[in-house]
Amino acid sequence: MALELVKSLQDPQLVAQFQRSCGLTLHLKGEANGAASGHSTAYRASTEKTAGGKGVPQENGHIYSNGSYANGTHRQGLNNGNIGLQETYATTSSHQEQVRKYVVHNYLLYYIFKFAAALGQEIFYITFLPFTFWNIDSFIARRLVVVWCIVMYIGQASKDLLKWPRPSSPPVVKLETRVEAEYGMPSTHAIAATAISFTFLLASIGRYQFPLVLGFIAALCLSTLVSLSRLYTGMHTVLDVICGVSIALFFLAATFPVWHFIDHQLLTNSICPVIAVTAGFLLSYNYPKLDHYSTTRADTTVILGVGAGTCVGVWLTNQLGLTYTPAGDFPLTIPPITFNLLLKVILRFILGVFLLVVTRYVAKTLSLKALGSWYKVSMHDQLVKQRLEIEVPYKYVTYTSIGIVATAIVPWLYHMLDL
Repeated sequence: MALELVKSLQDPQLVAQFQRSCGLTLHLKGEANGAASGHSTAYRASTEKTAGGKGVPQENGHIYSNGSYANGTHRQGLNNGNIGLQETYATTSSHQEQVRKYVVHNYLLYYIFKFAAALGQEIFYITFLPFTFWNIDSFIARRLVVVWCIVMYIGQASKDLLKWPRPSSPPVVKLETRVEAEYGMPSTHAIAATAISFTFLLASIGRYQFPLVLGFIAALCLSTLVSLSRLYTGMHTVLDVICGVSIALFFLAATFPVWHFIDHQLLTNSICPVIAVTAGFLLSYNYPKLDHYSTTRADTTVILGVGAGTCVGVWLTNQLGLTYTPAGDFPLTIPPITFNLLLKVILRFILGVFLLVVTRYVAKTLSLKALGSWYKVSMHDQLVKQRLEIEVPYKYVTYTSIGIVATAIVPWLYHMLDL
């Protein structure tokens, strides 16, 4: 009975049904004429280029989704031999473009779920987490980063250990291409959204005055929206999403009693930064072996690098006596949003992000040059950057540097500038 339930939750037809109920359908061959002559639904034309491709002819009235995989090859085995409903177009080079068509009937849901999916991507992490450090409360931010790093490593490593495929297309419409070469179980978007939402809520309870019911509803809505976006984009089965949410909730329940102890060690124990940097690198370098190249190892290295850099940064900040300590009795009143406060927040954020961008460029450039010189290889070759001995060190150094700058250098600069 349990096995039958698991199989039913893995059925890609469930995902396809959800997509259709939200107004997203595959555009099958032979439908173009019918759609052009009698279909009242609005269409949009869009293309995405694969590696080495130089463009795809566009048909007015259709939305296209790229069906290519890493390094310009197709990995058929992960979706039961089906690449999907695609058409191949010749290009001026020897490469070919693969295009899968789909039709959007409800643009409101389309943009809502695309935005929700972006909340589980790198652009959200490199803005929201630093913003929390600089403008909300480093007490909350430290918990967010620690929890996020651990649950994301669990989720990422589980994918390459279990090797469960993503839902096949057809019948599912796939709106994302960057992670299509990755395995599906569990959904790390669901893990991250659930962990971040409820960690923020739990860390705020007893520290700030706010309606607990509204906080719970906000956390529930955010995590649910991001989780459903993984079904809408066709990147996960229902089982993937359920397991992702369950992993995050179980981890929060198991570790919540020791959050205060861990935070105290991060701030005061000089061994913690050493352990964090060493453990993060070893976990990245000994990531489960890939049977084909995907972005999971690189993304996991980025996450662990940020976590290691944060551990070093918050320890340094505490040694400098710059750890944020609110004045007054707990729970604190949330200050009103004034023009001066808003201006200060914007200035802090812009300055901080600028320093992170500079740090990323400098650290990435120097680490790649050093590795290229050490291994005597050209870093202009993308395949070289994907090698284990190149990819892990340069990404780990880059994002560890970003973590240190975000949590130590930037707060020190704010202190010096009285921001």
